[in-house]
Amino acid sequence: MAEREEGGVATLRDVAREAGVSLATADRVVNRRPGVRAATIARVEAAVESLRFERHPGAAELARRVRFKVSAVLPRGTNPFMARLAEELRQAARTLGARRIDLALIEADGFRPDRLAAAIARAAAAGDAVIAVGLDDPGVLAAIDAAQACGVPVVTLVSDVPGSARHRYVGIDNRAAGRVAGALAGRFLGAAPRSVAVLLGARALRDHRDRLDGFAEALTERFPHLAISGIVEGQDDADAAHAAISALFASGAAPAAVYSAGAGNAGLVQALRDAGSTALVIAHELTAETRPLLEDGALDALIVQDPGHEARSAVRVVLAALNGTGVDEDQERIRIEILLKDNLPF
Repeated sequence: MAEREEGGVATLRDVAREAGVSLATADRVVNRRPGVRAATIARVEAAVESLRFERHPGAAELARRVRFKVSAVLPRGTNPFMARLAEELRQAARTLGARRIDLALIEADGFRPDRLAAAIARAAAAGDAVIAVGLDDPGVLAAIDAAQACGVPVVTLVSDVPGSARHRYVGIDNRAAGRVAGALAGRFLGAAPRSVAVLLGARALRDHRDRLDGFAEALTERFPHLAISGIVEGQDDADAAHAAISALFASGAAPAAVYSAGAGNAGLVQALRDAGSTALVIAHELTAETRPLLEDGALDALIVQDPGHEARSAVRVVLAALNGTGVDEDQERIRIEILLKDNLPF
């Protein structure tokens, strides 16, 4: 028999656990709603009897009126992809979480682990669940673990915190995305020995570091004639990216390609123009910043993820965690897409 929740009185969650069904299914059976198979009804009813569960009058109506307070902790700054993600989260909360989720958007310095950890801790203390763009740092990991230990699920979004107790990561396989960038660079540049440079937002961003690792792996394994000659950080900011790439060229480097694993691409492009470089540029995400750059040939390819899909997935995963239900793994898998000027969506 499954253990009862604290207090000794069996809850509907205990019934669901004992019967091996979701909380939503147990609720449908207990409240005599249709759509459940006879065998499942039998299991739930057996669990009700075994646990001596007593349905509280009005419980179903109370359950339908429960609202959850969810905080989304996103990086402060000028990254257009994050601005789009914030809007998509608002929309997902209004639709998928209608009448169930009160969403608060919180901005934190995504390059300051102490501030991000503090924001996650405050959000966990004030609400029922947290969605956070992660930073791979012991302090951030500890904040996530502490929230989970208190029963507040944390979903990492876009950038993971591996090794933490987070409930789930929602986002693309960033190492695979980096390998895709490496494969594109190898095909575009041909067989002659060349040097390439990489622009990161920061190495502490796990998604950027995974992209760098995947990119380097692809070059080493399949295009060993291409060598990474420089790795610089631009803090996902156009001015900082411009300064970083300009300094790279000033040092005497003249890469044949630049892989931009983060944002700030307008600054990258301007730095290349200032240096008179026609380097191949492979970047990430379709935004108001990158679309015109791809259209006029300043960027050669974009590796993209769908922020709308990610936002909806994060909200679905949070609701499932709070309700004790499962998710459709195929529905929540975030896919990688390659965009060229030729296949830009309207």
